[in-house]
Amino acid sequence: MSARRERAELTRQAILDGAAEAFDAAGFGSTSLSDIAKHSGVTKGAMYFHFPSKEALAHELMSSQFDILTILPEVERPGVQSAIDMTHLMAHGLRSRVRIRAGIRLVIEFGSFTDPDPAVYNSWIENVRDNLAPAQGRGDVKPEVNVADAATYLVGAFAGVQITSQVRTQREDLHERVTDMWTWLLPGLVPARRVAKFEPKGSADVWELIERDEAGLRAALPAD
Repeated sequence: MSARRERAELTRQAILDGAAEAFDAAGFGSTSLSDIAKHSGVTKGAMYFHFPSKEALAHELMSSQFDILTILPEVERPGVQSAIDMTHLMAHGLRSRVRIRAGIRLVIEFGSFTDPDPAVYNSWIENVRDNLAPAQGRGDVKPEVNVADAATYLVGAFAGVQITSQVRTQREDLHERVTDMWTWLLPGLVPARRVAKFEPKGSADVWELIERDEAGLRAALPAD
């Protein structure tokens, strides 16, 4: 990458970080382009070069909120546990990354947009469904469960759980609340004889990933 293109990409990332901080703090409607420029440390001209509008910035953050899931290794047999692990990884992202927090807040506030877009919700629902469907084929999900409906409900439940956690504890208890969610939902999804196969608090593998990611984030912090 040329030096010029590298500088442009650094500026673009600074704008996204600044926008995330502003949106996370005040929401879409109460955030101005001046606020974003101030948080980003760039001029409005530089901001418009990369993003034509506040809405464009918001949509970029909304669409990138699932980037945290890329640290999950490819699962040979996606299923109930991988769906559980995905929600805990999202919980970790909400607690550790301002872009994810801003993206989630913007999705919830989608009614502020001139043209509300359900694509992010649909993508999340499809991801959960794609974990539950093969699990049903293996007998890990009850045959009478409609996996598309179950995925829609799970996404809605997670959204509500994280909002409540944010309001009550600034998401300090989010992993515990996600664990509760799965503890109470698994008996409705999974045959009784197989419920014990799954760990509502997340697998050892996903917690190893989370701890490794937290260590990397700490190492990236500037020294005092």
